[in-house]
Formats: sequence, structure tokens, C-alpha cells
Amino acid sequence: MKKLLMTAIFGTVLVLSACGGNDEENADNENNDTATEEPAENEAPADENENAGDEGGGGTVDTAAAEEAYQQSCQSCHGADLSGQVGPSLQAVGSEYSREEILEIIQNGKGSMPGGQATGEDAEMIASWLAEKK
Repeated sequence: MKKLLMTAIFGTVLVLSACGGNDEENADNENNDTATEEPAENEAPADENENAGDEGGGGTVDTAAAEEAYQQSCQSCHGADLSGQVGPSLQAVGSEYSREEILEIIQNGKGSMPGGQATGEDAEMIASWLAEKK
């Protein structure tokens, strides 16, 4: 019985730590926003990373920035390829939810997902980017 209880507690701690705790890392990244960023060797030029079709936003989505924000805030639960791990797959989330609905989920959470994993501009970029996934 003790082993089962300890396993359950360890599993819960592991899941909760994987989905949270990015506040300090995000604060560090926000402080470095003024620094000039050079694209990595495998990234396409910025103009190739911007896509039209932002539902409800009326602008373009900076794909590279949205992917980076996703990696920092969402990848640990939803997977690098959006296929899902602890959280559900996001590969076709844009066919189920609008940009505004996705933003609301990011901000407030849904089911076992806590809210606030990404905030501000990052949350808006991620929502716009995911809304294009159909």
C-alpha cells in the first residue's frame, strides 16, 4: 500500500512540475527582449516565418517566435511535434477551437491544464499559431 501511495505522489509531482515552474525562466527571457537575436542556422529568414491567416487577429503570425514560445511554455506537456504527451495533441487544434478560444484556454486553463503557462504577447502568439493548425 505504501508503494502505491508513494508512486501516486511521485507521479503527481512529476506531472505538475513538468507543466509549471516557468515563471523565472520567462522573466529572464522578457528581460532579454531588447537584445538583438540572430536566427539559428536552420531557421528560415523572418519573412518566410510570417504567415497570413491569423483568425480574429487580422495580422500575421511570427511562426519562429510562436514556436519558441510554445517550446518554452507548452512542449513539455503537448510534445515537440504537437502530438501530445501528458496533454492532448494540438496538431489539429485550430479545427476545433478559434484563436480566441485557444487564448482563453492558455490564460485560464482547461481540464487538468493550469492557466497562465504562457502570458501576454507569448500567449497571443501561441494562440494565433495554434489556430492555424487544422
